[in-house]
Parts: sequence; structure tokens; C-alpha cells
Amino acid sequence: MVAIIDYGVGNLFSLNASLKKIGVEVTITNDIEEIAKASHIILPGVGAFKDAAQLLKQHKMDQAIIDNVGKKPILGICLGMQLLFDTSFEHGEHTGLGLIPGEVVSIKDHLINKELKVPHMGWNKLIKTNPSPILKYTTDEDYVYFVHSYYARTPKQYITAVVDYDIEITASVQNGLIFGTQFHPEKSGECGLRILKAFVEC
Repeated sequence: MVAIIDYGVGNLFSLNASLKKIGVEVTITNDIEEIAKASHIILPGVGAFKDAAQLLKQHKMDQAIIDNVGKKPILGICLGMQLLFDTSFEHGEHTGLGLIPGEVVSIKDHLINKELKVPHMGWNKLIKTNPSPILKYTTDEDYVYFVHSYYARTPKQYITAVVDYDIEITASVQNGLIFGTQFHPEKSGECGLRILKAFVEC
């Protein structure tokens, strides 16, 4: 069973529907015992880092995630991925879960071509940089869907895929059994379903 953490932020309906489409048993929960019983954990998220981090702590979901590190695969999606890092500089400086080394910074501040639109929104081609089990069913021709204004900067050994948006945007990461995708698998068509399938096979 896959537990989707419900802490008040996230595109839960689409994610739930995508997992059910590939035949996965799913529970949407903020119950620590339910999370402990699950075989896999997904941390979704949309919105601002500070608010999401506060909600995670308020619902004690931060500790629930930390307690399961190394015991089962954990996937952070979009803002959920950003929360896995040490620090975010979105509207101030905020502390993340510290499960992957690195920081979350503004795309706009690092673009060379200042005419490019931010948020970075739409379909981009995945460029794999390191092997990762969740990307085992992807190809060099696969595109995935993004919508975000901040991105993660982390040592290269944790980056499993990037996309080109004037600069290299971190698209997916891994640290042991901890995975993250800046893009939305649940909005990325057949490629996204293949990524979710690979995750639940981990």
C-alpha cells in the first residue's frame, strides 16, 4: 500500500487517480500509524515552502517521514521534493527536512536569459544524469510536466535527471531510498505513470 501524505497541501486527487490507474492500493492520510504500515510514502505539495513546512510540522508529518527513512521508499513531488532538502530561500530562509543535502533557490535569479518566463511551466525533455530505479522505464525521448519558480541545487551525485531551461534545472534526485521529482508524474501522461510504477516497484 502506498501512503500519500495529506498535510493540507498537494494535488491529491490526480496523484491518487494515477496510482489507481496502474493498479496500486492507495491511502491518503495524516495518520502516523497508517504511514508506518505503508510499503511506500509519497509527499506531494504545491504552494509556498514556508507554509508547507509549517503544516508538515503542525501535523507531525515531518517526524513521521524521518522515522521511515531507510525503511521504505519515499518520493517527494514538486514542492514535496523541495521539502526534502536542507534549506529553501523562497521568500526568506526556511529549514527543510534535511534528507538530501542542498538548497532550493529562485530560477529567476539564476537565468542568463532574463526574458524566459518564470514560473517554469510546461513540458520538458528529461536528461538522465545518474542511474535511478524510478527512471528505469523512461527513455531519452520522454517529456515531463513542470510548474515551479524555485529549483534544487545539490551535489551531482544526488541528481538523477535534469532539464534544460537556459540553466540546468534539477528534475529528479535520489539519496538511498529517498527520491524526488520536481516535475509532476501525475500530470506527465504515460511517462509519469511509468515513473510511478517504477517507484512502487522499489
